[in-house]
Amino acid sequence: MQSLQLLFTDFLRTFKDSKGNFKYRDRIREMIIKERKSLLIDYEDLINYDPQLIDVIEENPDIALQAFSESIKELVRQENPDYAQKVYKFYPRLNGWIKTTPIRGIRSDHINKLVLIEGIIVRATPPRQKLFKAVYLHTLPSGEQHEFEWPPNPNEELGDELEKPTYCPICITSLEEEGVSKGRLARGSFKLLIEKSKYRDWQLIVVQERPEEVPAGQIPRSVEVVLTDDIVDVARPGDRVSVVGIVRLSKGSKRSTKPVFSVFIEANNLIVAQRFLEELKLSPEDEEKIRELSKDPLIRRKIIASIAPTIYGMWDIKEAVALLLFGGVPKIAPDGTKIRGDIHVLLLGDPGTAKSQILQYTARIAPRGIYTTGKGSSAAGLTATVIKDKQTGEYFLEAGAMVLADGGIVCIDEIDKMRDEDRVAIHEAMEQGTVSIAKAGIVARLNARASVLAAGNPKHGRYIPNLGLTGNINLPVTILSRFDLIFILKDIAQIERDRSLVRYVLETHETLANVEPEIPPDLLRKYIAYARKYVKPRITKEAQRLIEEYYIELRKKSAENPEAPLAITTRQLEALIRLAEAHARMKLKNKVEAEDAAEAIRLMNSMLEMVGLDIETGDIDIDTIMTGKPKSMREKEITILNIIKEAVASDESSRACIKLSRLRGEAEKLGIDEHTLERIIRNLKKMGDIYERRPGCFAPVD
Repeated sequence: MQSLQLLFTDFLRTFKDSKGNFKYRDRIREMIIKERKSLLIDYEDLINYDPQLIDVIEENPDIALQAFSESIKELVRQENPDYAQKVYKFYPRLNGWIKTTPIRGIRSDHINKLVLIEGIIVRATPPRQKLFKAVYLHTLPSGEQHEFEWPPNPNEELGDELEKPTYCPICITSLEEEGVSKGRLARGSFKLLIEKSKYRDWQLIVVQERPEEVPAGQIPRSVEVVLTDDIVDVARPGDRVSVVGIVRLSKGSKRSTKPVFSVFIEANNLIVAQRFLEELKLSPEDEEKIRELSKDPLIRRKIIASIAPTIYGMWDIKEAVALLLFGGVPKIAPDGTKIRGDIHVLLLGDPGTAKSQILQYTARIAPRGIYTTGKGSSAAGLTATVIKDKQTGEYFLEAGAMVLADGGIVCIDEIDKMRDEDRVAIHEAMEQGTVSIAKAGIVARLNARASVLAAGNPKHGRYIPNLGLTGNINLPVTILSRFDLIFILKDIAQIERDRSLVRYVLETHETLANVEPEIPPDLLRKYIAYARKYVKPRITKEAQRLIEEYYIELRKKSAENPEAPLAITTRQLEALIRLAEAHARMKLKNKVEAEDAAEAIRLMNSMLEMVGLDIETGDIDIDTIMTGKPKSMREKEITILNIIKEAVASDESSRACIKLSRLRGEAEKLGIDEHTLERIIRNLKKMGDIYERRPGCFAPVD
């Protein structure tokens, strides 16, 4: 170990960077100034200095890291003796390690060896303080007292359990010449001096395989990681991390006699990937290829054509998915208010319209994508929950799909099949990009800045236009109103279109191996990551004017006639801006131009004409989406409610109510048909405005 320490000391003292500066001398001075305990050691520097050092560190990490720590302390002592005396231990944090070990690839050969793992934090305990050097007071039968540290060896620390001293090291030092046995030196009492003992921060996290790395049909595997000192609490559930550490055996419970052990990793360093974009390694060649691709005048068409290429047509839907993948630019107002850049898209359609295929392809093509289903997702599974560890009794914060997909895409199939109590959980995540949790003494807010691509089936089997959007899907308006774009996929018989579809499907099956997207999936994934990382387009005056004119034009009718419905609100205005920014990003442009705004307006208009129409009046009424019913239906409900109230008020009987037959007559005079009246009565009962006093007779709720 002594020779190894000399080697590390020489490395730290003499290594120079490309500019001729003493890299680690400078880092040590900076560490002292900032009063840190850790020194970042780069993998490439060790390779350049002596490649054999890498093998030594990986094969004998305990000895190597201890020698490295002593070398750092020696150099700190030369620079600042007081600071070296103050800090018990300095840490060489290994950075830039390249030999990755898959979590499911950890075997017995790796025990007590150094490994690098990558994954997502799914659980984390609150930071704790771990006792590593105990100070005891030894009181002899004679009344004589001694204070000492345990374990007595300066390089030893307490393990997972608090060990009672087996002897007094001060007594054995003073009496060993007299031949006194250690057993006799254990006489008297040993009292732990809690205030004088030494502690360091400690945290346990669970790192799980990244979703895109899990083999088909397999369950994601995870491993516990112990963090200490200054790498505690630097990451939270949902963060993607790289961990360099030593594989250790877990002792398990005391009562267990089985010779089977689990493993955990004692972390040396933990690096957080701040954004999912940093996980995609973009080489200079990749960046050059991406920039060349962006200059193609047909780049927009090629990107859209590369979304689920085996699915025929659906151009607008594929474009919406492409815009969702690129996303808008998130902003933070001066007062701290966050404006999301994530785009949410809902596909509602008849069976067999390829909704699930689009979702699955999107989850695969996204730099970070998670696919889940409504029936198989709970509130905790989508957002976050607190669970209790059976062995330690610790409470863990476990991240759900929305948190794990932070910075990426969550694809939720059959969202209409979710239970109401589970569906409510994604409200905050969709609008604010966060998940708040307060359970078991843990109060936290986790990032969930993910775009949502959801699909649902009409509750009557097929989409019925006369029922409108809310009458066709089992989703509350609070969720519907958060989607920037909503598309209806109807399976309508059209001979020419069906002929083209059949030919396309048959050709696809015949030449399946030759069905290649315009842009290869790997390149498209890198293109999206590059755009989201480097391209932050700002909206131009021309684009602003176009969006402003569109917004004012749609609201003009409501301004001129207070009785007219609202066609658009500020929520759709913000969606327009996000769509325009995403369109500009698609071409790697730093400006949102008029053509980008025009395309965003076209998609928005297409959606409003598809799902925002009042069936009765033919006017665009955004309340169809925002409140679940158009203005015309609300007015009819108010009219019927007033008729019921007036009829009951004019009757002095204590059990007064209006019969359904009379209500039908009154409704007929107003032009309200029987089917609509039944819907109105059903809605009024659901809202608690009326009740059925006796069968077929209604009264208002007081």
